[in-house]
Amino acid sequence: MTHLKEGDKAPDINALDQNGNTIKLSDFNSKKVILYFYPKDDTPGCTAEACNFRDNYSLLQEKGFAIIGVSADDEKKHLKFSTKYELPFPLIADTEKKLIMDYGVWGLKKFMGREYDGIHRETFVINEDGKIEKIYLKVKTKEATEQILEDFG
Repeated sequence: MTHLKEGDKAPDINALDQNGNTIKLSDFNSKKVILYFYPKDDTPGCTAEACNFRDNYSLLQEKGFAIIGVSADDEKKHLKFSTKYELPFPLIADTEKKLIMDYGVWGLKKFMGREYDGIHRETFVINEDGKIEKIYLKVKTKEATEQILEDFG
């Protein structure tokens, strides 16, 4: 598993979103990118995080950020989730787990005494030069935007 650090060049993105559009990191060169990985569409924590970004979308855009969500759910599930919660940003359907592995967010998880492999909820802020500026390993789902703005005000 990859262990990225702040200052590392961000792994490239070339993947499809919920609408079948190709998303590339190079499409966002003039912005900082909030690339957030989450376990599963339409679950309480993932919904809270997505809706927090949605509710603060205009503010984040004003501050020069673009937002991209990533999970292993397919395009159809992403489209349903995105439509249900009116999400204004792309959700990458990483069904092959390429980005998930490239960013090192796949690994052992524990929940209710059970251990299993899954996607860790992590957020990467990538600067205009394609370098990882900040990594959030302990994401506050209901305060994801605030957490980022504390560092990037």
